[in-house]
Amino acid sequence: MFETVRRLWRHRWLDEHDTRRAIDPALVERLTRRVRASELRHSGEVRLYIEASLPTSYLLRTGSMHEIVRQRALAMFSKLRVWDTEDNNGVLIYLLLAEHAIELVADRGLNRHVSPEQWHAMVQRMGAAFVAGDFETGLTQALEEVSTLLVQHFAAAPDEPHGNQLPDAPVLR
Repeated sequence: MFETVRRLWRHRWLDEHDTRRAIDPALVERLTRRVRASELRHSGEVRLYIEASLPTSYLLRTGSMHEIVRQRALAMFSKLRVWDTEDNNGVLIYLLLAEHAIELVADRGLNRHVSPEQWHAMVQRMGAAFVAGDFETGLTQALEEVSTLLVQHFAAAPDEPHGNQLPDAPVLR
């Protein structure tokens, strides 16, 4: 019970203004350009979703915070239609500020090439930058590592134009 109250307090304390302080407009623009440049090299789609806190409905769920954060990332993967790409190779990079939590959700096209251990190791490498509050380094590192995997398995054909299927700008909540 005490943990639930503490969790509710922590998440109600932060809001979208905190997200916009952590990810200022200049950083949004740099991240948008990095996503755009990444997507020129492969056929995948990458979305960044950064939110300060979880909705109350998630905070009242039972289970570990890791499981709850994963559920939220999966919900955003679906809501943002990252799963709806031509080659089933969309990736969501999800950051939850209140928990300093990171989740990577990849569609089945890429997931069949990357083991859960590889995804976990990637999240662990990004975690240090996020805990230190260096969101730009952490998000840039995440984007670079995801891009490397997408280029390895879904490199863009030089003679075939790649249409942008999803927006490049990060979603801030």
